[in-house]
Amino acid sequence: MTLITDSESIGVCESSYTPEEERRIVTELNNEAEADLKEGNLYFVISNRWYTRWQRFVGLLTEEFRSGEPSEVTRPGPIDNHDIIDSESDASDPQLRMMLEEGVDYTLVQQEVWRKLVKWYKGGPPVPRKLISQGFYTKSFSVEVYLLCLTLTDSRDESTTIIRLSKQASIGQLYEMVCAGKGVAKEKARIWDYFEKKKSVLLDPSSEQSVEEAGLQFNQDILLEVDGSASSQFVMSLAENELAMVPLEPMRSDAMDIVRGGGTLSNGHSNGFKFSFFGRNTFKDDVSSRTFGKGEKRGLGGLQNLGNTCFMNSTLQCLAHTPPIVEYFLQDYRSDINAKNPLGMRGELAIAFGELLRKLWSSGQNTVAPRAFKTKLARFAPQFSGYNQHDSQEMLAFLLDGLHEDLNKVKRKPYIEAKDSDGRPDDEVAEEKWKYHKARNDSVIVDVFQGQYKSTLVCPDCGKISITFDPFMYLSLPLPSSRTRSMTVTVFYGDGSHLPMPYTVTVPKDGSCRDLSNALGTACCLDNDESLLLAEVYDHKVFKYYENPRELLNGIKDNEHIVAYRFKQMHKGPGKVKLEILHGEQEKSSDRGPKCFGTPLVTYINKEPLSGTDIATSISGLLSPLRRVHMSCVVNSGNENGHVPDESSRSILSRDTETEDNDRELSLSLLRDYYSFNLQPLESDSVVNPGSVTKVLVKWNEKEHEKYDSSYLNDLPKVHKNVLAKKTMQEGISLFSCLEAFLAEEPLGPDDMWYCPGCKEHRQANKKLDLWKLPDILVFHLKRFTYSRYFKNKIDTLVNFHIHDLDLSKYVKNEDGQSYLYELYAISNHYGGLGGGHYTAYAKLMDETKWYNFDDSRVSAVNESEIKTSAAYVLFYQRVKSDSETSDMKMD
Repeated sequence: MTLITDSESIGVCESSYTPEEERRIVTELNNEAEADLKEGNLYFVISNRWYTRWQRFVGLLTEEFRSGEPSEVTRPGPIDNHDIIDSESDASDPQLRMMLEEGVDYTLVQQEVWRKLVKWYKGGPPVPRKLISQGFYTKSFSVEVYLLCLTLTDSRDESTTIIRLSKQASIGQLYEMVCAGKGVAKEKARIWDYFEKKKSVLLDPSSEQSVEEAGLQFNQDILLEVDGSASSQFVMSLAENELAMVPLEPMRSDAMDIVRGGGTLSNGHSNGFKFSFFGRNTFKDDVSSRTFGKGEKRGLGGLQNLGNTCFMNSTLQCLAHTPPIVEYFLQDYRSDINAKNPLGMRGELAIAFGELLRKLWSSGQNTVAPRAFKTKLARFAPQFSGYNQHDSQEMLAFLLDGLHEDLNKVKRKPYIEAKDSDGRPDDEVAEEKWKYHKARNDSVIVDVFQGQYKSTLVCPDCGKISITFDPFMYLSLPLPSSRTRSMTVTVFYGDGSHLPMPYTVTVPKDGSCRDLSNALGTACCLDNDESLLLAEVYDHKVFKYYENPRELLNGIKDNEHIVAYRFKQMHKGPGKVKLEILHGEQEKSSDRGPKCFGTPLVTYINKEPLSGTDIATSISGLLSPLRRVHMSCVVNSGNENGHVPDESSRSILSRDTETEDNDRELSLSLLRDYYSFNLQPLESDSVVNPGSVTKVLVKWNEKEHEKYDSSYLNDLPKVHKNVLAKKTMQEGISLFSCLEAFLAEEPLGPDDMWYCPGCKEHRQANKKLDLWKLPDILVFHLKRFTYSRYFKNKIDTLVNFHIHDLDLSKYVKNEDGQSYLYELYAISNHYGGLGGGHYTAYAKLMDETKWYNFDDSRVSAVNESEIKTSAAYVLFYQRVKSDSETSDMKMD
């Protein structure tokens, strides 16, 4: 057993500054750092759990409760970054766990702030990262939290080495790093892009191109060859000559065969584009050439995950199965590229997307690695660089905007002065606005994806009405959210009288810890003289006590582990302090000390000098319910029928089966260093001076495991488990109700007030949206993610959407006689919670009625009846044209 008192934990160095002084010092340092942003500035990654506690302590973060009173705060302990560090990484070179989210899992603090915090609080370990500049047209600063990780294979002995460097490091710097580490002269080394263990590109040692621009991806392989064993001839990569496109002239039937897969396009028109292809020799970068049979299906290629790029793959597969987009990009679109548009990406994004789409439609059922596209995406959209998880809808919004600007046929946008409606008919004003919009924006993206809605603002004071008509690319629909949440909490008995028991209770979403305690008290039949102590358990330790009943529950996430320790009032009286019991066992083939397991136990002891025997007695009492019961003891206990007793009586029986001497045979050690587990045995005659929290480690060996059943300490349930079980349609809400909520009249927010031309004042006007013109491809974004200042959440409500015959005619105010009947053809799905979720796509081939599941590189058929799930996030619909529209197109 190991003992930790407050004064001994991690060598705490109390700051001589008050909380107000700490806040002032850090605020001044942050202001200085923001005024002097430059590449190379050093920042440190710090656990958001700890940093949030410090912010509350110094008053930088306050939480107001219904009573209006601020929550009580205490001084945080030493900095503890272990919750964000990969436990498998080297202690001398700690690496961050993957898929961490800034503001949720970690916070970035500049170097001087880190130095102050360490001086005041000690702890660690430090995780330094540098500030880099990203972006092509507009430079933006960001901290490179995750370095690029490459696996180097030495061809001489096939040994492998992990290389970590900035993604902005040049190829020349990569050579210097590898040659220095391997002791090889630079002129004798050849480093290959060894993606998927195949030589693809020989990297030029004199190149100033960055490793990211060279297409090197996270966790990919590179190959080192020495002494001229490699070919001296450089292989030109696609990224170095992306604008070199060799036109071929296939037969019209061949070109359309790739689009149709041998059938007919469902939309039935071509927009009049010429059928010519870019050379397939440009596809050698990522996909091997292949000969196709007559009836072989195309469009079933998967996309390799390059490191948390499932969000990108999901979006790309949905667009790669959008019929008019496929038809457009499989033809010669070079004349539409607007390389001089200052709002675009010099045409490079459109070219990279077009080449990727061609690979998907020419690869049969092979997997395509979208490396070149990922490189371009990172260059023009730094927010998607690196290998963190992102949002597929945000990716879709950027890609559609970027493709539009790259393909905008308007080379010089005319200036058009906006006109007021002045009481003119809506159809006249709407047509005028659409004509103005098309005069400045003319691309396949506008033709296919953009619609128009009518916005009506009414002044609440003078009644002034303002009507505008604006374009939209997709519709973001709100989802109703429940006002309650279910929470699972495991209750432990602080006197060791019963076994722990999990309880699931329902509490208000915006409730407090008092609400949770009351609900748990009712569930576990809490007596009048009993109370509950709530705590969060992380990494088999008590991370935080929730002792303020007014603290809000929205700070507790669904994936956390919350326990409640049950005590009688007599155990918690004056002069008592907490005793935490941690559990550890020595790992085989490891000399790093015991590793913690299970759930800590908590009780109260007297705040006076205690002996090691006193501590052992208290711990034995808490462990007594875990004692294993033998059948001989059960029979001798007077049970006439020989039945095994229930758990409530198990502890009473088991106590009588052990002697008092055995109670004190636990192995106890004093834990001097919380990080390195520097242990000092705690003997029976040792004197312990308890602090406000005294922590003790029980070292379990085979004898303890034979005596006690430790399984009751393991498998602590999460607060809430997201179960993606199939629900019936009656349990969900309809897509129509989401659309109606989007179109409903509502007042503008106080931060978004409208300047009324009648009152000449900003007013909180009422706003009403109506659909006026719908596009051929209609995209619905279901707003599953909700954000507030302190809390982020995902809504897993099932939305019942139409697969066939989605009729939106009654929602369209424009009486133009068009058909507004839609068919679903693709879905972007999101599974799991925030940060750690996973994206997939369902899509229907253009010439089939059959659906397929695109899960990164895995592609499989799926029944249409299975595609309606609560994971549906972005829905893609295609308009079914009326007979008159089809006839007009044939004539054209």
